[in-house]
Amino acid sequence: MLAVIDYGAGNLRSVLHALKHLGVRDMQLVQDPDQLRGANKIILPGVGAFGAGMAQMRAQKLVAPLKAALENGIPYLGICVGMQILYEVGEEMGEHAGMGILGGRVVRFPNFAERKAPHMGCNQLNIREQSGLLAGLDELSYAYFVHSYYCAPSECDTVISSVDYGIEFAAIVRRENIYGVQFHPEKSQSTGLRILSNFLRL
Repeated sequence: MLAVIDYGAGNLRSVLHALKHLGVRDMQLVQDPDQLRGANKIILPGVGAFGAGMAQMRAQKLVAPLKAALENGIPYLGICVGMQILYEVGEEMGEHAGMGILGGRVVRFPNFAERKAPHMGCNQLNIREQSGLLAGLDELSYAYFVHSYYCAPSECDTVISSVDYGIEFAAIVRRENIYGVQFHPEKSQSTGLRILSNFLRL
């Protein structure tokens, strides 16, 4: 069973539509800890702010069981804020503790002279390392981003794809069974559908 976590701020409709397009039938929206039992894959879509997302995850008592599932090797895909909350600290609207599964912080883009924050639109992925999640993608693949904060990992070897937006930052990270994408695969057309399909086959 594929568990899609609903913490009240995720872009669920688009994600669920993409998964149904890919033929997924055995999935459940998860709002409480007991519903995570029996999941063999987990997706956490994310829209909104880091701190609000973590507050809601804690309110729904989802943090501890999610950590336990990941420690037990369940494949996880975090999308946008779902990737960001894997880190130790997020700086959006104050400093907030994340799940601390990956080392690093989530920080705001600097004040660019010629670029705006939020970073919004399609950008090319710079694939650093091949992975089952990226199977079938070529070097000219584009993905859709919309965010003002980005992940600054302390473990550089977890970054398997980056993107350039005034600075180079992590677009896709991986550690063992845990994956995170800063962009929105559900809005990234063929690239996003390929990534979601690859995750379902992991």
